Amino acid sequence: MFPSLVLTPLLLAGLQAVTVNAISTISATGAKFFYENGTQYYIKGIAYQLTPEDPLTDEAQCKRDIVRMSELGANAIRVYHVDASADHDGCMTAFADAGIYLFVDLDTFTTAIDQTAPHWNKTQYDRFSAVLDEFQQYDNTAGVFVGNEVLTTINGSIAAPYVLAAARDIKAYRDKKGYREIPVGYSAADISELRPMLQDYVACSTNSSERLDFYSLNAYEWCGESSYSTSGYDELQKNATGYPIPIFFSETGCNTPAPRTFDDQAAILGSEMDGTWSGAIIYEWIEETNDYGLISYGASVSNAAATNTLVVDGYTRQGTPTPVSPDFTNLKTHWATLNPTGVSLSAYKSSTSAITYPDCPSSTSGGWAVDPSSALPTLGQTYNKDAASADSTGTGSSTGSSSGTTASSTKNGAAGNMMLAGNPATERLFAASIVLSGVLGMVAFWL
Repeated sequence: MFPSLVLTPLLLAGLQAVTVNAISTISATGAKFFYENGTQYYIKGIAYQLTPEDPLTDEAQCKRDIVRMSELGANAIRVYHVDASADHDGCMTAFADAGIYLFVDLDTFTTAIDQTAPHWNKTQYDRFSAVLDEFQQYDNTAGVFVGNEVLTTINGSIAAPYVLAAARDIKAYRDKKGYREIPVGYSAADISELRPMLQDYVACSTNSSERLDFYSLNAYEWCGESSYSTSGYDELQKNATGYPIPIFFSETGCNTPAPRTFDDQAAILGSEMDGTWSGAIIYEWIEETNDYGLISYGASVSNAAATNTLVVDGYTRQGTPTPVSPDFTNLKTHWATLNPTGVSLSAYKSSTSAITYPDCPSSTSGGWAVDPSSALPTLGQTYNKDAASADSTGTGSSTGSSSGTTASSTKNGAAGNMMLAGNPATERLFAASIVLSGVLGMVAFWL
């Protein structure tokens, strides 16, 4: 009897090891995302920066918010800033249990790539890789961003090679560590002067290590009673047709005029765009001074005590999530009727051999300033304007490391392959099954 009692906790632990975070992973194949069972994945996401530093450490709050997210029909969140050293097990498991995936930014307020003085150094690399180390362990991590709105003017195009250099090195780090191939991408500001050059540049290399795994756009063009053509979404679709990697809206949801109708979701997740685009992430979860929120935790609070950690920038960030009306209901109503099925992985794979990559955009005087024939920056390199002017490389020369500068948050807010050998998720389950088999064998022996 005693040995059985001793082994029971071991048996339960073995069962827990097999079932924890048991959610299908997301992979990028060609221009689409897929679940492990081969079904295409479309994003219905929410920008979730509830607290400025890290919203994924308060399990109880995550669970309260998940109830409302599930009511909306959300299957993804985007988080801009996290603490890589914190414990995220509770929140990530709760999101996984609800079928909600994470797209997480790798930078911080001090390590974001800067368009005015672009550089890519070890401080940035270490921070980016630390976030990847933390979140690669969760099967519901769907993708990571190496930058958010780094380029916001045509003059900022000099930073584009540094974005790609970061992606190249993070992908190499991911592969060296033996992590699953979590897609590595970039979230771009919708700047007409940069279209379609930036979008083409980050996907034009025939060397997969030097192009993004996905590209996304922060676009707020569809406002009020608009339409597919009036909003300019028809142009976004035109530029994305035939794009070789997944593309989606990493922020959307114009709030002028109010209320927010989210009518653009019918285009993005409907027949006009769902053959090309992989969905959208709505900006944002919490209501703040910018009036983009879907949820409120109470009225704004002025002159809150500095010791009151529940109030940041005048807004309570914990408690019962209350929908902002009618915005919450408007989005919920749209998403309930929009369920694109896309294409199966087995049917799609045969067409991936025909994928072509866009021509790399040429540099132009006073415009796009990147020479497509130039090598990407190396780790430790800083853009040298004088050297770039002299040799017209657009990537500058190495002048050593420097620290990061500005944050990349926006809107002034807080902000597939089937299971086969070699898949880390499969290997973890296999290892767990061996442990469990051994435990069961011991139980049988002692009984």
